[in-house]
Amino acid sequence: MWIKFARFILRYRLPILLFLLLFTSFMAYKASFIKMKYEYTQMLPEKDSIYQDFEHFKNVFGGEASVMILGIQDTNFWQLQKIKDWKKLTTKIKKLKGVTHVLSITDAVDLKKNKELKKFEISSFFPDSINSQSELDSLKNIFYQRPFYKGLLYNDTASVFAMAITMDPQIIGSPKRDKMMAHLLDDAEAFGRKYHLKMHYSGLPYTRTLISRMIKKEIIIFSLIAMLVTSFILFYFFRSFRVVLFSMLIVLTAVIWAMGTMVLFGYEITILTGMIPPLIIVIGIPNSVFLLNKYHQEYVSHGNQIKALHRIIYKVGQATFLTNLTTAIGFATFIVTQNQSLIEFGIVASLNIMGLFVLSILLIPIFFSFAQEPKDRHLKHLDKSSLNKILDKLVHIVQNYRRWIYTTVVVSLILSVFGIIQMKTTGYIVDDIPADNPVYMDLKYFEHYFGGVMPFEIMVDTKKKKGAMRLKNLKKIEKFEQTLSDFPEISNLYSIVDGLKFAKQGFYNGNPARYSLPDNRELSFLYKYISGETDSLSLLNNLMDENKQIVRISGRVRDLGTVKMMALLDSLHTISHQIFPEKKYKVTITGSSIVYTAGTSYLVKNLFTSVGLAVLLIALFMAWMFRSRRMVMVSLLPNLLPLIITAALMGYFNIPIKASTVLVYSIAFGIAVDNAIHFLAKYRQEIHSKPGDINTAVAKALRETGISIVYTATILIFGFLIFMFSEFGGTQALGLLITITLVVAVLSNLLLLPSLILSIHSFTTKNFMDSMREFKEDFSFNKK
Repeated sequence: MWIKFARFILRYRLPILLFLLLFTSFMAYKASFIKMKYEYTQMLPEKDSIYQDFEHFKNVFGGEASVMILGIQDTNFWQLQKIKDWKKLTTKIKKLKGVTHVLSITDAVDLKKNKELKKFEISSFFPDSINSQSELDSLKNIFYQRPFYKGLLYNDTASVFAMAITMDPQIIGSPKRDKMMAHLLDDAEAFGRKYHLKMHYSGLPYTRTLISRMIKKEIIIFSLIAMLVTSFILFYFFRSFRVVLFSMLIVLTAVIWAMGTMVLFGYEITILTGMIPPLIIVIGIPNSVFLLNKYHQEYVSHGNQIKALHRIIYKVGQATFLTNLTTAIGFATFIVTQNQSLIEFGIVASLNIMGLFVLSILLIPIFFSFAQEPKDRHLKHLDKSSLNKILDKLVHIVQNYRRWIYTTVVVSLILSVFGIIQMKTTGYIVDDIPADNPVYMDLKYFEHYFGGVMPFEIMVDTKKKKGAMRLKNLKKIEKFEQTLSDFPEISNLYSIVDGLKFAKQGFYNGNPARYSLPDNRELSFLYKYISGETDSLSLLNNLMDENKQIVRISGRVRDLGTVKMMALLDSLHTISHQIFPEKKYKVTITGSSIVYTAGTSYLVKNLFTSVGLAVLLIALFMAWMFRSRRMVMVSLLPNLLPLIITAALMGYFNIPIKASTVLVYSIAFGIAVDNAIHFLAKYRQEIHSKPGDINTAVAKALRETGISIVYTATILIFGFLIFMFSEFGGTQALGLLITITLVVAVLSNLLLLPSLILSIHSFTTKNFMDSMREFKEDFSFNKK
C-alpha cells in the first residue's frame, strides 16, 4: 500500500498541490470568521444534581454571576467634592450600555414611613443638593447607622468603599462586553487619577474580560515564539533555509486548517483552543525532522533524489502515520470528559494533528522533488561526531550495563510511589492566574476587606405558599445566617430577614436599636407598608419567589479551592439539616462558586479516565502495528515511566492535581510514545534483514532513529518550554510538566526500551518475524 501511495504522490504532484492550495484557501476564508468565546463554559453534565440545582435557582431568581465590584481605600473619602465625583462616576457607569444596575454609597437609599399613605418612601442618603462639608458629615453619620449596608458597600474600620455593578448577562456573554468594560475602566481610572487612588476591580464579568484579552495576546505571541524557536533549532540541525521554509509552510498551513475547522464546527476561541496554533507548530515540526532525516540518509546511500523521496514515504510513512495517530489519540480522549471546552479542544487538535500528517507526507516529498539535490553542507548533520559518540555510548550502555538501567528504573519507581502518595487535589476559580497578576491581587483585596466576591446562594424552600413570610421560618433563617456568619470564608449574607430588619428600622425613624427581626405584631403592619408600593423596597426585590414560598439567601464566598470548598459545603449541609428538618424544608446551596468547584472535581476524574483511555487505545494501535502483545508491553513501559515520575515530582514539589495538570498526561503520553514507534519500526526492518542478530538490529535502530529522536525531542522540549512564560498557571503547568515528561521519555526510549528488547529477544523475535510476512508488501525491505 505505501509503495503505491508513494508512486501516487510523486506522479500527481501538481494536482495534489493545486487541491491543497484550493482547500487551504477555503479554510483560510473560514478562519477569518474566528471569534472569541465570551460565555462561561459549563463543566458539569446536565444530569448532575448540582448543575440542576443551579439551573433551578436561575429559573426562580435569575442569574447571579453578572456582578462586578469596584473598590477604593481612602481615609479621606468623605470630602464633599470627592463624594460628588463618586456620584458622577456612578451615574456614568449606569448609562453604559450593558449595565442594568449600580449600587454605591451615593445611591444608597433610606426608608421613610408615610403614615397617611401607610407606605415607605424612598429617600437618598446623599442627594445632589448637598452644599457643605458639615451637611455631608451629618448625612454620613446617619448612613453609618444603617447596618444593612455595612460589609456590603463599605468597611469602616479600613476605610474601604465598594460599588456593585450589575450587568446584562447577554452583553457580558458577547463581544460587546469588551467595549462596555473599556469605557467603565476608563471612567473609573479617571477618578483614581484625579484623587491619586488605586482602583480595585473584581467579579466574574471583569475576570472573564481580562482573561479573554490575555488569551488573544498569547495566541499571537506564542505562535510567533514557537515559529522562531523551532525555526532556529531546525536551521541549527540542518543548516538549510529551504528546510526551515518548507517546514514552516507546512505547520502554518496546518494552523490555518485548525482555525478553519473551529469555524466549520461552530467553535470559538477559549483558553484551551487558543493553545492549538502554537501546539500545532511545535508538534508538527517533528514530522519534518523524521522525514527529512530519512531523506538525507537515503540520498547519502545511493545519491538518487527521487528514489530517496520515494523511499521515505513507504519506509517511514506508516511509522509517521502511527506517531501522529497516537498523538491525536492523546488529544481525542478529552472528548469523554463531557466538558465542552475540552471536547472542542480534543476534536480540533486531534483532527488537525492528523491533518499535519497528511500535509507532511504529501508536501515534504513534493517540495523537495522540485528543489535542488541536497548539498554536502545539508548532509553534515548526519555525521555529527559529538551526537554519534553519544549514540555509540548509549549502544554500549544498553549492551553492557542493562542491570544498572533496570536498577535505576526500580529505584525511580520506588521513589515515585512516595511522591505520588503526597499528591493533592485542588482547584481555584482564578487558578490559571498568577499571584502577581492584578486580577488575582484584587480578588484577594476584596476577600480581605469584604470576605469574598464569588457568588454564593442558598435557597430555603418552606414547601408552603407564603411560608417565607411566617415568623417561625424567618427566625430559622436568621439563626441560619447567624451561624454562617461564624465562617470567615463567607461574606455578609442577605435575605428577606435583613430586608425586614431594614424596613423595621425605617419604620422606627432610623433608630439603630430597632434593626432587628420584627415580631408578629410588627410584621402585620410592616407588610402593609411594604405592599403599599411594590417598587418601594428595591433592596428586597428578588429575595423571595413569586409565591413567597422560597427564600433566597445571597452572599459571597472566598475562592477556597475544591478541597476546602467541599469541606465547607459538608459543614453547611449539616447545619442546614439541623435548623431546617428535611421533612418540612428543602435547602439548596448553590451559586457559580459551588458549580465551579463541583465541575473541577468532576473534570479531574474524567481527565484521569481520558489518560487511561489514551493508554488503552495507543496500546491497541501498537498491537495492530507490531502483532506482538509482549512488544506492546515493552514499548508502553518506557513511556508510562515518565508519567509516573512526573506525577511523583508533582507530589514532592507540591504541584496539585487539577484540571490543567491532569491534562498533561494524555498529551505527553501521546507525544512520548512516538519515539518508541519510530525505534521499533526501524528495529523491525533490521531484524527482518538479519534474522537472529538482535544486538546489531538494536544498535542500528538506536543509531539511525536516535538522531531523529534527539532532534525532535530538542524541538518539542524547547517548544513546550515557551508555554512556561504564559500568564496562565494552567498553561505554565502544561509547559513545565510536558517538558519534564518528554525529557524522561527520551532517556527511557533510548536506554530502557532497547534494553528490554535485548533482555527478552528470545520471546519477541518470533512474533516480529511472523508480523514481517504480513507487512512485507508495505515495507518491501528486500527492494533496493
